[in-house]
Amino acid sequence: MKNSPKLLLLSILSIFISCSSGGGGKETPTQQLSLKEAPESNKDSLYQFVQSQVDFGPRVPNTEAHAEAADWFVSKFESYGASVTVQEFTDNIYDGTEVRLKNIIASFNPEVKKRILLAAHWDTRPFGDKDPEDDMVAIDGANDGGSGVAVLLEIARIISGQNGPAVGVDMILFDGEDWGEHQVRSEGINPRDFGKEAWYCLGSQYWSKNKHKANYTAYYGILLDMVGAEGSTFYYDGESQRNAGRILEQTWNIAHELGYEQYFIKSMGMQYMTDDHVFVNKYARIPMIDIIDYRANSDNFGPYHHTRDDNMSVISKDVLSAVANVVLTVLYNE
Repeated sequence: MKNSPKLLLLSILSIFISCSSGGGGKETPTQQLSLKEAPESNKDSLYQFVQSQVDFGPRVPNTEAHAEAADWFVSKFESYGASVTVQEFTDNIYDGTEVRLKNIIASFNPEVKKRILLAAHWDTRPFGDKDPEDDMVAIDGANDGGSGVAVLLEIARIISGQNGPAVGVDMILFDGEDWGEHQVRSEGINPRDFGKEAWYCLGSQYWSKNKHKANYTAYYGILLDMVGAEGSTFYYDGESQRNAGRILEQTWNIAHELGYEQYFIKSMGMQYMTDDHVFVNKYARIPMIDIIDYRANSDNFGPYHHTRDDNMSVISKDVLSAVANVVLTVLYNE
């Protein structure tokens, strides 16, 4: 996701401030919480969920690997007792090519009125436009795509047991998030000239305006994007703060209470970026936060980003488990 020209613009717009103090990137203090205990994730299971996706190959729309992975996701969710809806649609990418896309929605406790929405994108970047050797190489997407889905599959596995959370949980695997435009080859092509807000996030743009269920809503949502790489840090972002500030603070407080403060940094990272939560907030009217790897020291998404290095070598079981345990604890405390 997010290409270099966009990232450069975002870098200019990024403002490092504290959400509460308004200055200096200082961390907000953590308040003491009294939390209900939640089941813990299994690190090996999480890692295998990433590996299984990578084994399909790059999950680029219109490819065999993409079709096979979609079928696998549906079967996994159904094996955990979820009610699954596949939302199929077509869209066009920046060069006019038509792509066949699938948003995959898995619902747990569908009869429960209060619902929490969890999301990740499952497609992979069709070209490694930051790769120094080949800017058109298709990438494994172990972290950018694979990690968020792995966390959702692990949570699905856990809550399918006898002691699930009291709330209903819906999981959406958004498609077409990471096609975007090529940082060099699409220069000068404006998505707004084609009726789009971005060439990224095609699945969330579509779902937010065409929900899988009439009048669907959720109490709030959590988006997971690039949540498994060694050295990950998760900062606040401006979109999450503006639209779901209470949920943002609550989630980071829980992370600190669980001992994951080295990953969840309680200060502002990017004020502006394009990710699936932007469209869920804007059009679906569901307050959604984003847990996304952002490296403040380099103002980047990590050295692997949009290169062939986004493979299993960057994946950390500890990071995957930390994110899964935080989200599980959020769910079990509703």
